[in-house]
Amino acid sequence: MTELNFERVDGLTDTEQTNLFELAQAYNYHRTRNETKDRYYEGNITLNEVNIGIAMPHGLGRMTVGCNWGQKAVDVLAARSMFDGFVGMQGVSASSINDIITANRFIAQYTKACRDELKYGCVFATLSADDAIGCRIRFHSPTTAAALWNGEKGRIDCGIAIVDTMRDEKDKDVWRPHIVNFYTDDAVIVLQSAGSKWTAERHINKMGRPLMEPMAWNATSNKPFGRSRLKRPIRALIDDYIRIVANATIALEFDTTPQKYILGVTDEQYDAIVSDKFKQYAGSLLVATSNPESGSNPTFGQLTQGSLSPHVEKMRMTATQFSAATGLTVTDVGVINDANPTSSDAILAQSQTLVLTAQQLNTSNGDALQTIARMAQAIARNVTLDELTEEERDVIAHFKNPAMPSVAVTADAAIKIASARQEFAGTDTFLEMIGFDQADIRRIRAQEQRVRGQQVLTEVELENNGEDMA
Repeated sequence: MTELNFERVDGLTDTEQTNLFELAQAYNYHRTRNETKDRYYEGNITLNEVNIGIAMPHGLGRMTVGCNWGQKAVDVLAARSMFDGFVGMQGVSASSINDIITANRFIAQYTKACRDELKYGCVFATLSADDAIGCRIRFHSPTTAAALWNGEKGRIDCGIAIVDTMRDEKDKDVWRPHIVNFYTDDAVIVLQSAGSKWTAERHINKMGRPLMEPMAWNATSNKPFGRSRLKRPIRALIDDYIRIVANATIALEFDTTPQKYILGVTDEQYDAIVSDKFKQYAGSLLVATSNPESGSNPTFGQLTQGSLSPHVEKMRMTATQFSAATGLTVTDVGVINDANPTSSDAILAQSQTLVLTAQQLNTSNGDALQTIARMAQAIARNVTLDELTEEERDVIAHFKNPAMPSVAVTADAAIKIASARQEFAGTDTFLEMIGFDQADIRRIRAQEQRVRGQQVLTEVELENNGEDMA
């Protein structure tokens, strides 16, 4: 994706033009950094970038050493943020918003958005009216979107999202933005490129705020759009790992082919021995007669073979540092734990840091999802946020337990709760805790209703038969 460059756009106010210019600057400033984070996530790091500290043969610097630590740092945490829909005031599924969620395949979208959020630091949700489903919700990573933060209001001031691209006429390998949505407090302005110029089409927004909401990981007052899980110290540890692997690989080539030597041979004997180096290495018998000039027998020897143990220990130390910095277990980064836990409690204790981090992620994302749900309901009903009902305003996001306990542990806890609160045994939450998914719960409820209906029919038949006999 090329840089964004907006010249004067007809139809925009001076303030909108200034904000659009600042948004383009913000996007262009972070574009290279986001590309770097993406490469570390994909593991596409060359030896030239990590400086292994030795003079490398020509072309070796372009070699890529596979390392999935960046992906692990993102995906393992994202996998513990399991959004499961919205819950209303009465503790039941909020049908008004969940219909919109289902139509937008929002849960699947959230899973992908969560990865982008952790990879880049934030992700942006945009909303628009849709006649078919009421409201359309889409997520955009910082590779296709940017926003300006308003500290006083505690939300974004305005933002842009690239929604369509086109090939460059001169360079077919380059894609340029073609349609960009510009989100302001009172409008969604659709910007479309027409050659070197941009045209603007304004769509009124009566929400009183941009139809754009960020989900930011580990945000602070000076970094409202969060921090990436692949920040510089983490990337430095990945570089260190790649450096170790490269050095170990080079050392392995030498250590598995120890240098041999032979002393006391003539020049003719030496030439005969080294005429085919591979043949001499691959198991042939080295033979040398006595030196006719001195009469002494040749001396054969082999230099001491090197050890890879220092490389392995350094790799283990780097993995431990990476584990501590990301909250992952050393097993997650491929290091064999000599003291593998044997109980579920011990396993949970090892991942406690990651669980707490996931809870923090769910808390921050839950707040953003609540705002998204409120705006989605308002757009679907064509009302303002102030006109929402109390039930619509009070929907909250529900996440599954990030600790991911075993079914046996969860079922045991559910049964103990049900023994103290008998009504709990008849709830869907109880069925979820003992291991049933939503499809199973629906089948169970349908079959229970069918059994109750059959019982009612049986009772009616018995009563009718009793009256006839009387």
